[in-house]
Amino acid sequence: MSSTAPRIAIVGVAGRMGRTLVNAVAQDEAASLAGGIVEPGSSLTNADLGELAGIGRLEVTAVDSLDAIVDDFDVLIDFTAPKVTLANLAFCAQHGKAIVIGTTGLSDDELAELDSYRDRVAMVFAPNMSVGVNLTLKLLETAAKALGDEGYDIEVIESHHRHKVDAPSGTALRMGEVVAAALDRDLKEHGVFERVGQCGPRDAKEIGFATVRAGDIVGEHTVMFATEGERIEITHKASSRMTFARGAVRAARWVAGRDAGRYGMNDVLGLE
Repeated sequence: MSSTAPRIAIVGVAGRMGRTLVNAVAQDEAASLAGGIVEPGSSLTNADLGELAGIGRLEVTAVDSLDAIVDDFDVLIDFTAPKVTLANLAFCAQHGKAIVIGTTGLSDDELAELDSYRDRVAMVFAPNMSVGVNLTLKLLETAAKALGDEGYDIEVIESHHRHKVDAPSGTALRMGEVVAAALDRDLKEHGVFERVGQCGPRDAKEIGFATVRAGDIVGEHTVMFATEGERIEITHKASSRMTFARGAVRAARWVAGRDAGRYGMNDVLGLE
């Protein structure tokens, strides 16, 4: 583990999450901002990252490739898209950098490719970096073990802003995975992601998913355990992207200097 403040670089600093990450690193006294990446040919190349994030000059400018700052950073934070993330993961493995990945929407093949790097790079991979969400996952595991096989129907409802491109959200899927594992069920077999028309009565072991995309909702997730005469709901609501950004920076501080491996937020938070 590193005994000095890790130097953090951020991919996608032109986007909303990227700018929030810049802000979060700038606020963190135990980390330093080493650089930010924009798309090749972007008009924002050479822009000051602080001005880009709306927090005043930081004297760190945007570049359009990781090669330009390869000697300047220890940990990369990536909340972009699957193909971009996998390319950046390969770069980090090649150059001995750690990486924090918050990208969602990876296919099974892409997840397998990501996992293939676990012996070559120290990575924290989590669909949601929020401390509150990861505590919620532990509550869901407890609730599922107590309720799931006692006649309680399980539904996952998630809501996000209109710009989100994947559905269900990575967090919703992770919640479903946690519940399914606690009940010794296979989510691929028992997850129900669409109900249309004459779909018939609900199967007792279904884990249902419902998705809302509207306005500027940052992220809301509810898991419902419902039976006759009673309903229990465990809900997490995020009102700002900063909660995810601070969790990612915390993960970056934690993973700096770690041995190669695929870690999760439970490792970062000491929940396992």
